[in-house]
Amino acid sequence: MTNPQRWTGIGRTETGHVRASNQDALALLNDCGVWIVADGMGGHPAGDVAAQTAVAVATERARERASWLHTHPDSAAEFVTNLVTSANRRIHDLMLEKPSLRGMGTTFVALTITMTPIPVAHIAHLGDSRAYRYRAGQLTQLTRDHTLVQQLVQRGLIDEATAHVHPERHVLTNGLGMGADMEPELTSIPVIPQDMIVLCSDGLTKMLEDAAIASVLSCANDDPRQACHNLIEEALKRGGEDNVTVIVVAAEASADTAD
Repeated sequence: MTNPQRWTGIGRTETGHVRASNQDALALLNDCGVWIVADGMGGHPAGDVAAQTAVAVATERARERASWLHTHPDSAAEFVTNLVTSANRRIHDLMLEKPSLRGMGTTFVALTITMTPIPVAHIAHLGDSRAYRYRAGQLTQLTRDHTLVQQLVQRGLIDEATAHVHPERHVLTNGLGMGADMEPELTSIPVIPQDMIVLCSDGLTKMLEDAAIASVLSCANDDPRQACHNLIEEALKRGGEDNVTVIVVAAEASADTAD
């Protein structure tokens, strides 16, 4: 019989050349089919605590509910939403417990892939950490940045070129820690075994525009490990002005086994 397709993530995080510490965090839960990137809000207190807390809480929740998701694939949106809301509640509670942590926050993007009846990527996100799909040389952004500048673009007040250099382009309008009842934006999109899904903090997208990301991925020979490594290295080569975190998720080759 044919084994079901298994998707695996490769991830890496680097402090970069400018920041004194790394406020990004990531989770590679290949056994659960869950992948997460969080980016603590720069300029806010305890951004690293917020990101690490969010990832730790979501990781625990994902492990608790992974078997449930396997038997309830139609509830994947509920599953990834719960990862976000559980993490946000913990951050909110921490700020109430410790006044020194008040104002902390983090972006968050979580991915899971359900296999039946067809593979579908389910993404929940808040902030400007992104998810992309790379397919046949084409890069598609799957998430929408929750930033002040993106709102201006959507209203037609500025164009994309202006947005890319706007001095307030990284001012967030949504993120974990910005309210007690934050609800993520959800995206569900079918995927095929030839796709690569990229999750990243804005330390990548500050340094590389989408065309450059696509170009790096095109040179990776469909190898997610090489793709992840090359994206990080290119961001560092171009200045590494922020912490940079990348996860590349791809399907493993399926195998036929006899009964």
